[in-house]
Amino acid sequence: MFVGHYGPSFAAKAWANTVPLWLLFLAVQLVDVLWAVFVLLGIEKVRIVPGITATNPFDLYFMPYTHSLLAAVVWSVIAAVGYRFLVRVDRWLAAAIVGAAVFSHWVLDLLVHRPDLPLYDDHYKVGFGLWNYPALGFALEIALLFGGLALYLKATVPKDNVGRYGLPVLSLVMVAIQAYVFFGPPPTSDTSFALTALALYFGLAAIIYWLEGKRSVA
Repeated sequence: MFVGHYGPSFAAKAWANTVPLWLLFLAVQLVDVLWAVFVLLGIEKVRIVPGITATNPFDLYFMPYTHSLLAAVVWSVIAAVGYRFLVRVDRWLAAAIVGAAVFSHWVLDLLVHRPDLPLYDDHYKVGFGLWNYPALGFALEIALLFGGLALYLKATVPKDNVGRYGLPVLSLVMVAIQAYVFFGPPPTSDTSFALTALALYFGLAAIIYWLEGKRSVA
């Protein structure tokens, strides 16, 4: 899953306006950000195997430190505690929202991954496999993204035309990227894929930082 992960970030921002949207964009992808770094460092492993699923060629055969259930819980707690004390927010609610955003990644991955998500370490791998049903998987991504976006747009008002049209345009671009991931050619290597993923995660967070400033609370 890629763009569907951003749905919870929009929904969380609509519910509680205290956490910056750009931070929520990074929170929902923190597990994958760490995964990309760990792949580049050789700590976690992925193979490019065309045809392993109907929508992408990734054999995610070793990722216990980012994508196991236990790891997701640990990273979520670290994110929540880190936000609470580094940002020095007065209440735990904002920190809990950040932690929940991080954990939402594993929950949504469970729906689409083949059984490659360990419960702990590298054992007892699970996954419901919607990646093998392209139309259903793609529809789920779009529903999550635009469902969260609709909540955010309802809770905020634009300051100018950039604020009015920027997020819908960005979301359409994100859907186009998702379509390329699903139906385009496979990446040339695990390294190129990890680098591209990092560029996308931080690039989207930077763009949303700018666009968030073009809207205000309704």
